[in-house]
Amino acid sequence: MAAILGKKIGMMQVFGDDGELLPVTVIEAGPCWVLAVKEKSIQLGFDPQPQKKTKRPLAGYFKKINLAPVKFIREVKRDPDKEIKVGDQIAVDIFKSGDFVDVTGISKGKGFQGGMKRWGWHGGPKTHGSMSHRRIGSVGSTTTPGRVLKGHHLPGHMGVERITLQNLKVVKVNPEHNLILIKGAVPGHKNSYLVISKAKKKG
Repeated sequence: MAAILGKKIGMMQVFGDDGELLPVTVIEAGPCWVLAVKEKSIQLGFDPQPQKKTKRPLAGYFKKINLAPVKFIREVKRDPDKEIKVGDQIAVDIFKSGDFVDVTGISKGKGFQGGMKRWGWHGGPKTHGSMSHRRIGSVGSTTTPGRVLKGHHLPGHMGVERITLQNLKVVKVNPEHNLILIKGAVPGHKNSYLVISKAKKKG
């Protein structure tokens, strides 16, 4: 398979084969169940949940395919060379140490932020009685058209966006505990869901 679903556990440090200290993100990846098979993609489900916590439409869907309810459902590309059917299980052993992956998740929410934090604005004068150190200031054009153009970046809600980090290296895979250690940070807070797929830009 080309991808698996997972949950971010947190970050830690491990020593590489050459003795280098590496920052890694620990992800609980799989097992995932195949919920539907399409021509170019498959639907995966991850993280079982009790029947009583499942909404009725979804409960009916899981009953129809004769599988236990899950919390996280996503579609991923399938490998056309491999035969797969509904009910099959995908485990973390589809990856191995040294592989490169793309990780997709929802970034942390940072609430309402000003232009300096959100867009890197320089801010106003720092001294001499200035009252606009971090304020927005003038963002309109001059006489023509004399207004703020549509689409101008401004202060506002920051974070909670779908982000994909590419070409992250797999440091270690632990099939026994369904864990995968990926070098560096990945999007999202602890216990947030992720999609881990084989890197598109690396062989």
